[in-house]
Amino acid sequence: CVRFYHGGVTYRRLTALALVFSLGLAACSAASGQGSGVDAGSPGAGSDLLPISPEALPLMDVAGYQELLAQLHGTPVVVNVWASWCGPCNQEAPLLHQGAIDQPGVQFLGVDILDSREGAIGFIRRYSLPYPSLFNPSGTIRDSLGVIGQPDTLFYDAEGVLQAQVIGPLTQASLDHNLAKIAA
Repeated sequence: CVRFYHGGVTYRRLTALALVFSLGLAACSAASGQGSGVDAGSPGAGSDLLPISPEALPLMDVAGYQELLAQLHGTPVVVNVWASWCGPCNQEAPLLHQGAIDQPGVQFLGVDILDSREGAIGFIRRYSLPYPSLFNPSGTIRDSLGVIGQPDTLFYDAEGVLQAQVIGPLTQASLDHNLAKIAA
C-alpha cells in the first residue's frame, strides 16, 4: 500500500506492482476491511476515498467525487450538497441524520460547498452527522451536477443510476419516498 495525505486525511492506494504481488491477499484484506476507509460491514466498504470519520472532511474536486461514486458501485448512495451557513441545509440536517441511522445499507455522503472548514466541522458536530462529507469550498462538485444553490440531494441506486433528485430542502415525505426507490 502507498499512503498519501490529502486535505487532512490519510488514504491508502495499492500501486500496480503491489497489486500484482498481493492478489492472493486482496480477498483477505477486503474481508477484514483493511485497505478501505471504512469498516468492512459498512455500506461504503471497499472505497479507499471514503473518509473514515464524519469530521475528516477531505478536500475533494469533481474528479475525486466521481471516482468515489464509482468505488461505491454496488451500494445505494444518498448525496447531500450542503453548507453550514445555509438555513434550509440546517433545517434538513436532522432528517438526514435519522435517515442515515434508519438505513444502514445506504451510504449517505455529504458535499460541503462554499464554506469554511471550521463552519463545516461545527455543522457536522451540531447535527451529529453519522456519515462522511467531502469539502469542496469552490462548489465545483455542485456545479457539475447541474444545479444552482443548496441544499440538493441525489439518490443513486446500487448500480449507480440516479433515481431521484430533490432540489431544495428535504421533507420527511420526500426523504422516505426517495429512499424507498433505492434501498433494497
